[in-house]
Amino acid sequence: MKGTDLFNDLSEHVSLRITSYNTILHNAGWVESKSHHNYDLWLIQEGQVEIQAGKTIHTATAGDLVLFYPGIPYTAMNGNQACRFIYLHFDFGLGEQQRILASFPLSGIVQGSLIEVETDGLRKIFQENLHGIGMSGMRLKGSLMIVIARILECYGAGTYKGEFLIDLVRHEHAGNLVFLQSTIRYIQENLHRPIRITELAEVAGMSEKYFIRYFKQALGVTPGQYMFQLRMNRARDLVYTQRYSMQQVASLLGYPDAYSFSKAFKKHYKVPPSKFV
Repeated sequence: MKGTDLFNDLSEHVSLRITSYNTILHNAGWVESKSHHNYDLWLIQEGQVEIQAGKTIHTATAGDLVLFYPGIPYTAMNGNQACRFIYLHFDFGLGEQQRILASFPLSGIVQGSLIEVETDGLRKIFQENLHGIGMSGMRLKGSLMIVIARILECYGAGTYKGEFLIDLVRHEHAGNLVFLQSTIRYIQENLHRPIRITELAEVAGMSEKYFIRYFKQALGVTPGQYMFQLRMNRARDLVYTQRYSMQQVASLLGYPDAYSFSKAFKKHYKVPPSKFV
């Protein structure tokens, strides 16, 4: 379990904001050494770019994506040929955790063959946005979200792993989710009954007070919010099937009775389960 399913489970809490974007041409001999305040994504259109992050030099060619994490220093150069790429600076968060991606080794060069469909869509909408066509601003945000989701999907499937952090100091947030994997698995396996926070703290080997703070810092939501969201996700799927009574759904999700479940469902979805489908 690589933990990327968290983004699907908590998709309602995911936020993305594009802060700036453009396309840029660099003539031969270009060299840039810096780090970015936001996440930065490059879509290479022409030529190639060599990027040194830590001790290793990596090469990105046309069609590849380059994902930079905030605060990670690098040096980029194009040698004896020009290069052109689209760049997007953006913020990405889960709940109150605005550096959630740093818990996963995604920063690096993503081969174009892994994300060809997604980058084609991003490139097309980017051009439409430059010309102010229709709802292209909203579509650009959605297209970037699709690209990030695809990168997470590739990492979860084991077909991609970022390399920019290998030779660098481990990010302060990296590893937090790994440490919580046993707790997250415990929650997922026990949603059919009430789960006390003290139980989760024991699984994590922490005091209850410290566990709540640690969990929220790592995921951006409290343990209670996480469990509630998972229950509502499963409730939605169970109600859609129309195979279970409200009492049965309540029992499957750890609620004492149909009334308590219906009240929680309505709080989240704004309609009772009987009117949801």
